[in-house]
Amino acid sequence: MAAQDTSPAPEEVAAPTMAPHGTDYAAIAMRRERRNNLALVSPALLILVVGASGPLVVMLIYSFLAAGDYGGVVWEFSTQGWFQVFLQRDMFDDTIGFADAHLSIFWRSLSLAFITTVLCVIFGFPTAYFIATRPPEQRSLWLFLVTIPFWTNLLIRTYAIMEVIRNEGLVNTALMKAGLISQPIQMLYTDFAIMLGMTYVYLPLMVLPLYASMEKLDFRLVEASYDLYASRMNTLRRIILPLVKPGLIAGSILVFVPCLGAYVTPRVLGGGKRLMLGNLIELQFGQGRNWPLGAALSITLLLIVMVALLIYVRNASRQGGAHG
Repeated sequence: MAAQDTSPAPEEVAAPTMAPHGTDYAAIAMRRERRNNLALVSPALLILVVGASGPLVVMLIYSFLAAGDYGGVVWEFSTQGWFQVFLQRDMFDDTIGFADAHLSIFWRSLSLAFITTVLCVIFGFPTAYFIATRPPEQRSLWLFLVTIPFWTNLLIRTYAIMEVIRNEGLVNTALMKAGLISQPIQMLYTDFAIMLGMTYVYLPLMVLPLYASMEKLDFRLVEASYDLYASRMNTLRRIILPLVKPGLIAGSILVFVPCLGAYVTPRVLGGGKRLMLGNLIELQFGQGRNWPLGAALSITLLLIVMVALLIYVRNASRQGGAHG
């Protein structure tokens, strides 16, 4: 007698669970990851919107309102604040002309910020190159020395520069004792003093990005250029500078942007006589009691900074495209 076949019929076998045809699990996982990432960054985004964008929106609204008699604003639409940024109306015959005082402050701010950036490049580039060429175990010590000024308050560092360049300061005293000058050189309360102070304050912001780029530099390329009889200048211009360009641009932005809005350094070293944009904005919200003008100047400064950042992003994107 043949053994009875107890195996289930083919139609009774449970079919395995099949995914719907065309389901893209990679896309689903990516969307889920995006939602998780958005949930993680939401607190930081909320702080940025409320803490950073909020005051900027307030300034933008104030710039289109009328000025109050004793400060504050009157909730009436007015473009007088923006008008006074670059123009002024004569108090006798109502003729319109350029606001020479504001334009001179704009020019001083831009020129001093640019010169300070150039000086930081001149002093910061060899400093970063020196640190990058030290043995690895010594680089941390040199970077530590570069960051020491950040341990001290900005106001204290500014007063330290003031003590060095004032009429009875270190420089004038040394020059007079050496017999090189008969009377002190007036350095304090000048554009030179402001430029020197900002260079001292913001120099580390140039050194650190340059060092970050130079640390990744393959110095075998420098040696190869020397082997091919390239001069030092050609090696610098055609090998080193193109490779460290991202760090150079980043450092320039980190120096130029805060220099435009500097307040403490021009206030102390300029003595209130050599105003920059930050001082002019504070003056309008304080003694000037012209809040719409101060708000318009603040937004103008923001626009200048945005232009500088756009230039940086454009150069960075071009640099990234050139390297694939």
